[in-house]
Amino acid sequence: MGLMPQDAYYYLYGQNLSLSYFDHPGMIGYLLRIFTSILGDTVFVIKLTDFVITSLTIFSFYKLASYFLSKQKLQRVILLLISTIFVSILSFNSTPDVPLLLFWTLSLICLYKAIFEEKKWYWIFAGIAMGLAFNSKYTALLLQIGLFLFVIFSNKYRKLLISPWFWTAIVISALVTTPVWYWNYQNDFASFVFQSSQRTSSISEFKISPTKFLGAVGHQMLLLLPVLFIILITLTYKYVKRVVLKFKFPNAKTLFLCAFFIPTFLGFFSLTPIYWVKLNWMMPSYITGIILAAMFINSKLIKTQLIFSIVFHLLISLQILFYLVPIKSDDTWVGWEELSKKTIELQKEYPNTFVFSNDNYKTTACLNFFMDQKIYAQNIIGLPALHFDYLRDDLSMLKSKNALFIDSDKRFKNKDKKGNYRPELDKYFKNITELQPLIIKINNKEVRKFWVFYCTDYQPKK
Repeated sequence: MGLMPQDAYYYLYGQNLSLSYFDHPGMIGYLLRIFTSILGDTVFVIKLTDFVITSLTIFSFYKLASYFLSKQKLQRVILLLISTIFVSILSFNSTPDVPLLLFWTLSLICLYKAIFEEKKWYWIFAGIAMGLAFNSKYTALLLQIGLFLFVIFSNKYRKLLISPWFWTAIVISALVTTPVWYWNYQNDFASFVFQSSQRTSSISEFKISPTKFLGAVGHQMLLLLPVLFIILITLTYKYVKRVVLKFKFPNAKTLFLCAFFIPTFLGFFSLTPIYWVKLNWMMPSYITGIILAAMFINSKLIKTQLIFSIVFHLLISLQILFYLVPIKSDDTWVGWEELSKKTIELQKEYPNTFVFSNDNYKTTACLNFFMDQKIYAQNIIGLPALHFDYLRDDLSMLKSKNALFIDSDKRFKNKDKKGNYRPELDKYFKNITELQPLIIKINNKEVRKFWVFYCTDYQPKK
């Protein structure tokens, strides 16, 4: 599979080491840096990183599930997990969720050992794992929330609230996250503001949208496949109904699983009528959710789940190999290397030019990976550019230089020129001339198109 924009962007994290980053904490970038430093800067190595980390997650999941399930059900649970589309996605696409799910699962293993087996040192390990999960993605804060909910609602283990070991784990988890907090402190808490302000504003508008809800249902049903998705919905309804109507909680071990599944799963789902919940936000909840599902699922449903899985994976494989259905988005694995080659050829016609794009990160990150030169983002024309704004590039060094502006035509209906350009360009360049679009072919079929503009005499604003 070719390079995804996310692969390239988080690879860029690793090439520009920092305590944290604008969009997310840096764990995925650190892992990509380690693997590529040892094995080379290739697409294969990037995909290998995701595959190895996700394989460790699967192994850890198997270990965690063994604490709750019989040998027969343990076989079912591993089939359930590896049949899902979301695990497949994690194994070949670099996102913060790749390390998040590993450290989320390791946190649960350590917490189980500390709580149910009363092994005190595992509180320390749990704190470290929870901290590393947060250093992967902010969603990991739900680990501490799940832990508190479990302890508060468990009659037997509520006494842990006064245990020094419990609070040691919480303190250690906070200390491990210090790099993320310190980076935010140095940068006016930019990452926290970015992750919260826009979403809070959208939620506060409280506009009911059936489309968002149905979209979330469709996404999660695809990630889990219909059988598992319906089982998780049923289990959530069953446990919530029992608690709300009868105030009856399950036994301690089942409550433990529920505490790290239902709040995250139900919490995000409750937002879907008013907010577009991204398809990966619920993934951590599926670790314990799938273990719960394995307690009740029968062989017939397992077979049905596997049939769905085989069909979907075959379709995905055909799409990856032959690109049968055009993807009207920059979130694709095709064309980036070909674009870089065409851009290099174009620079021979227009020498001493720098290259930039304006789609937040996708084109810039992918060209940065394949081209042996600095590629710039939309901060060139004064627009916010995610972590590119924090790379400390001295744009004044580009003053009076000419540039090639690459603009993706996501819909690609014809090979015509665009005919107009972003008005921001006029503020920074003396002349703008549209060149012939760059057309990308895959398997002798034209699949992607990029508009190109030749811009002269760059004048950065102070």
